[in-house]
Parts: sequence; C-alpha cells; structure tokens
Amino acid sequence: MAGKSMGGGGPESDRIDARILIVEGRFHEDIADAMAAGAIEELEARGCTFERVGVPGALEIPQVVTAAAEADLFEYSEDGRGFDGVIAIGCVIRGETFHFEVVCNNANHWLMDVAVTLGVPVGNAILTVDTKEQAWERANGGRAGKGGDAARAVLRLIELRRRFGGSGE
Repeated sequence: MAGKSMGGGGPESDRIDARILIVEGRFHEDIADAMAAGAIEELEARGCTFERVGVPGALEIPQVVTAAAEADLFEYSEDGRGFDGVIAIGCVIRGETFHFEVVCNNANHWLMDVAVTLGVPVGNAILTVDTKEQAWERANGGRAGKGGDAARAVLRLIELRRRFGGSGE
C-alpha cells in the first residue's frame, strides 16, 4: 500500500507550540494532583503552556469543556486566551451504590461527545477504578502515569488536527 504513515507521533523530545486547558475533578485531590503533575511534566517537556481549572468531580469536567468551547476558547486568539486542547483529570472509585456507574458512564460519554461534536482534542485521564490502590497504580509515575498518557494523547490529536487543516494552527 502506497502512502505516508501517520504513525503514533514523534519522540517525546519533539516540541509542539500548544496551549492546553487542564480540567481537574478534585473529588480525590491527592490522585488528581499526582496525575496533574505527570501531565504538566509532559507538557513542559514538550514546550507547551497550560492553565489549570478545578471542578468538584468528574461529572463537572464535560460541562467546563463545553463552556470553554461555547466561549470560543478553542479557536485561534491573538490575545493568548485560546487553547489547542484539553486534558481531563479525575478519579471515580467504586462504592456500594450504582452512583459509580452513573458518574463513570456519563462523565466519559459527555466528554467524548464534546470532543467529537465540537472538534476539541481531549486527552482523557478520568480513572474509573474499584479501589484507591488501583487509582494510585495508574496515577503515580510522573510522565509515565495516566496524566502523562493523557498529555501525549492530546498533543498527538492536536498534531493530527493541524495536519488535516483544522483550527489551532
């Protein structure tokens, strides 16, 4: 097959001029902090700037991303207010009620709906786990943890968006 591979992105040392909105569900603050640290470490290593916004929990994350999109904050702006993409950080730990399924399903569904419908590149680091120990296994590790994974994901989506001629260039 002829053509050019789109690959999985360049080496981690590749710099990208991007401004990222980090929306953090703060219900489990310690876990959110660990994932944010990993995301920020990755963003800074890639030369990106960012802004952090905290919300009470995972269900509020898609609402903030939608509000930012409706305010045209994902469009080019000479005043530097705009963002190229979003990293969603949160943690939902299973409890004894059905609330876990409601929060997990809706937070992830509406986050992806915003991403697809409004064309917003999103790196999703909303953990859905059974125990706090499982959350820590995923949150720890700096750039190698889920925060760093989400940063790499959103940066790759931004690169592809620019390549395909979308806004944000």
